[in-house]
Amino acid sequence: MKFKMQDKQNQLIERISDKHLVVGVDIAQQFHVARAVNFRGIVVGDPLTFENNEDGFTILLKWINELKRINKLNTAIVGMEPTGHYWINLSKWLFEQNIDVVTVNPYHVKRNKENRDNTQSKSDKKDALVIADMVKNGYYAIVRPTSESFEQLRVLMSNRDVIVKRLVSSINQINRWVDIVFPELRQVFKDVTGKGAIATLRLFPTPIELRSMQPQNVVIEWKSLMKRQPGLRKAQLLIQLAKRSIGTRQALDAYKFHLQQLLEEYDLATTQLVRVEEQVTEVLKQIPYANHLLTIKGISEISLAGILGEAGDLSGFAHGNSLLRHAGLHLAEASSGKWKGQIVISKRGRSRLRRFLYLATMSLVMNNPEFKAIHTLNVKVKKIKKMKSIMKLVGKLARIFVGLAKRNESYCPEKLQPLTSLAA
Repeated sequence: MKFKMQDKQNQLIERISDKHLVVGVDIAQQFHVARAVNFRGIVVGDPLTFENNEDGFTILLKWINELKRINKLNTAIVGMEPTGHYWINLSKWLFEQNIDVVTVNPYHVKRNKENRDNTQSKSDKKDALVIADMVKNGYYAIVRPTSESFEQLRVLMSNRDVIVKRLVSSINQINRWVDIVFPELRQVFKDVTGKGAIATLRLFPTPIELRSMQPQNVVIEWKSLMKRQPGLRKAQLLIQLAKRSIGTRQALDAYKFHLQQLLEEYDLATTQLVRVEEQVTEVLKQIPYANHLLTIKGISEISLAGILGEAGDLSGFAHGNSLLRHAGLHLAEASSGKWKGQIVISKRGRSRLRRFLYLATMSLVMNNPEFKAIHTLNVKVKKIKKMKSIMKLVGKLARIFVGLAKRNESYCPEKLQPLTSLAA
């Protein structure tokens, strides 16, 4: 069945009936502002400012129920911008009260601000009214309740991103430190973060400590930190290089103190990264179709966890193209009359989901025979540019993921044989 996004848009518009109270909420850290309209966009009631706590949420609920009673409406739908993390608690509380919650794109809110009064003015009350108008017109996304496992993956993968940034930062600073104090270390150890290099930095922070040592003593010191250590030849080379090092000889105590802190940060980030990835593996075991998706050669647990954490339950998507739109990987074109603009990726969606889908596809192109063959067909036979071929394969991966999740099936390479046979 061909997926048409216009059908989805029509469904969102038809969902708002003449019995709906449409509420727009402008989200902030401490105080939210709510406005309400009916299905025709006529303003209903006065603006409401309420606190970001349970008492404020209760006031909002009473305000909604009172407006429904006065205007003889049966149901309510609440729209809000996903501003930072401030909207999460309110949306979950309203969902527990059996009230539909939807989100609107902040970029769309900015573009629709002049619809009401034809001015560029901005206020919390006006923003809330603009949000309500957008929901009434069907420009919203349904907030689907996330199960425990998917929310755990989202939190863990977000935590992992922070840890990786800290780890990369500490590695970069260690490299800078080596370049200043002991640049010749790279002639012995190509990777400064390798076990041998890190052990050397722990034991002999500067070249001065090495100049007076014997190779045998260096190897003995290495043995205290490593099960498999470099031999005498590397120890001799290290001592020779230390004797004629061009590294700085000033403020060495401060440099050693700095290195000690960098190694502590490196150790902490490394340990935390291992722990969070162990947690991710355990959570993936709780998702029924995760094992089926992992049968695809080239898909790692981390890339799958990143996709599931950002997208949620893949079985809830109507089509793989819906997943692409959720990630902002759908195509956008600007054309008018005889002029036709360039087709580009919209990038209006979850940036982290885009990243994980792209990285997973790159891994498949390198490791999966079927995806590698299709990429070869696209580039060498169809003469498609490499990046365009990769983006087409991202779409194929999204459709495969959604299809396997909805049917709870394992990956079947034979279904891609017609395409791979053309590439042979």
